[in-house]
Amino acid sequence: MECARLLDRRGLDRYIQEDMKKANPKTNPRIAEMLRVDHAGEYGAVAIYRGQQAVFRRQAATREMAETLAEMEAEEQKHLDAFDKLLVERNVRPTAMTPIWNVAGYGLGVVTALMGEKAAHACTEAVETVIEEHYAEQAEACAEEEPELAATFLEFREDELHHRDTAIEGGAQDAPFYRGLSAAIKAGCRAAIAVTAKI
Repeated sequence: MECARLLDRRGLDRYIQEDMKKANPKTNPRIAEMLRVDHAGEYGAVAIYRGQQAVFRRQAATREMAETLAEMEAEEQKHLDAFDKLLVERNVRPTAMTPIWNVAGYGLGVVTALMGEKAAHACTEAVETVIEEHYAEQAEACAEEEPELAATFLEFREDELHHRDTAIEGGAQDAPFYRGLSAAIKAGCRAAIAVTAKI
């Protein structure tokens, strides 16, 4: 009797596993890379804005800047929540680099904020320029295979463009050492994308 129950249980377990696979088929590896990278990117963006706010909220003179950053963070958090859901739905693992990107993002936010409002804006402009270009490339690459996902990429790209434009209006290009700072941050973002896609 016990043996029969065990066989029934194993059969049921196999049925459940097969049913889950049907409900959550393996995602195309290229799409999985996109989702993993975007999830990490949004995670890092939230960390950057939090680091900057931690500095700007300490002084009354820069609290307006902190509020602007809080609005941007809220939009990035919306993106992050969406990618959290997509990773689960599509059985895509997040990057193993998440803890590192969290620390690096927060640190970048703090350092650029300590350099002043214009440097913080320069950071935003550099990061959002790379990200909006990345979303545009992804949307084009998956438009035929995954039109709904492509639409999501384009929707989020509009938010990133808004952040970039806000940063430029805030004086990003007048920041101290603007060219070197912007180039370094962009290079860091592109390196992070390449690493996250595989790890």
